[in-house]
Amino acid sequence: MAHAIVYTEIGSPDVLHLVEIPDPTPGPGEVVVRLEAVGVNPLDAKLRRGARPSPPITEPRRVGFDGAGVIVALGEGVSGFAEGDRVAIDNVLGTYASALAVPVSHVFRLSDGVTMAEGAALGIPIGTAYQCLRSLEVGKGDILLVHAGSGAVGQAVVQFAVLWGARVIATGSPERFEQLRALGAEPVAYGDGLADRVRELAPDGVTVALDCAGTDEAIQTSLELVEDRERIATIVRGPDAADFGIRAFSGGSPVPLTEEELAWRKEAIPLTINLIEAGDFQVELGPEMPLADAARAHELLERHAARGKIILVP
Repeated sequence: MAHAIVYTEIGSPDVLHLVEIPDPTPGPGEVVVRLEAVGVNPLDAKLRRGARPSPPITEPRRVGFDGAGVIVALGEGVSGFAEGDRVAIDNVLGTYASALAVPVSHVFRLSDGVTMAEGAALGIPIGTAYQCLRSLEVGKGDILLVHAGSGAVGQAVVQFAVLWGARVIATGSPERFEQLRALGAEPVAYGDGLADRVRELAPDGVTVALDCAGTDEAIQTSLELVEDRERIATIVRGPDAADFGIRAFSGGSPVPLTEEELAWRKEAIPLTINLIEAGDFQVELGPEMPLADAARAHELLERHAARGKIILVP
C-alpha cells in the first residue's frame, strides 16, 4: 500500500493525517511517480484552513501540488519517458504521498545536477514568478520593486529579473539582506518609511512592482512609486486587486490566467532545471521532514519559522 496525507475538514494543521491508499496505477497518458521529495507551499495551508475557496469536502481530500521522484510505471500512450527516469511534478493535486499517478504533461525530466529536493521546490514558486514577470514584460532597463523578496516566489522573481537585465529592489527583513544581495537584488527593509527608502535607492523612479507579501504597505507603496498601474501586480491580494486598479495573478483572483500565462508557468520548469544545472539559478532549501510530519511542516510554514523551502520526504 502507498501512503498519503489527507484531511476531512477545514481547520488547523492537526486536521492533516497520514493514511494508507491503494497503490496508484497509471491511466492512459499517465505515469506513476514514486515520490522522494515533496514541496510545501503556502497554497497548501491556505486551502487546508479555508483561506482559499474550495468545494465542500465530501471525501478525504489530498494535499500538495509539487514534488519529485522516480517513474515506476507508464500508462498507455506515454512516450519520451521510461521507468527509472527522475522527474519533477508540477501542479498535480496529491503530491503529499509516497506515490502518485500523474499526467505526463505535468512531469519534467530532472538532470543529474538537480537534486530531488530542488526539483520538488520548483512548481508553484517558479511558475508563478516566471509568468508574473512575463506578463508584466519585465526586461532590460526596468527597475523592479518586489515585495517579500526573500520568499520562494520572491527569490525566483529576483533571479529571473536580474538574468533578463532588470535592476531589482527587494523588500525583506534585515536578517535576509545577505541572501537577497547574493541573488543580485538591492535589499530594503519593509515597515514605516518604505517608499522613502526605495526612493533613496531609485531617485528616478520604479517602473514595475510585484507584491508577494499581500500587505497594505506593499500595495500602497507600489501605487505611490509606479506610474503605470498595468505594471503593478499582486499574487496575494487577488480578491481586491481591482479596487486598487492593479493586476492580480492567482492569489484568489476572480480573473483566470490566460492560456498564454498558463503556458508560461509550464515553460518555466524545464528552463529553470537547465539554469540550476548550469549554476545560474539557486533554490533555497529549508528543513526536510518525514511525510508523516506534514502537520508540523504546516505549523512551521504558517509561523514563518523556517528559512527556505520545507521538503517532506515520503
